[in-house]
Amino acid sequence: MIIVRTKHIPFGHFSAINLLGVLFVHPGVYLSNSLINHERIHTAQMLEMGILPFYIAYVVEWLVRLLMRGNAYRNISFEREAYAHERDLDYLEHRRHYAWMRKEYWRKPTGKSKRKY
Repeated sequence: MIIVRTKHIPFGHFSAINLLGVLFVHPGVYLSNSLINHERIHTAQMLEMGILPFYIAYVVEWLVRLLMRGNAYRNISFEREAYAHERDLDYLEHRRHYAWMRKEYWRKPTGKSKRKY
């Protein structure tokens, strides 16, 4: 994964974002193994769906989740998979294709996130 440190991307309160498989990180942000693994999971999601379909599905689900209870970002199925397995550094070796579609990632929305990036 290519990592680019820049103060311009990502926007808002996030300190890192994966765009097209490139990780953009604010200067001074500590890149933990779990943060990198979280973003690598997103890259796997992008590659299996195709880049454009992934981003369309991500945005559409985020818009739907805005209308629901809880944190829209944290309740996106792609994010739920990535957060659930970010500490499992071997996850991508045994991850099944389209794992984000599993029912546990589509359950009732969760509350607010304690972690920001």
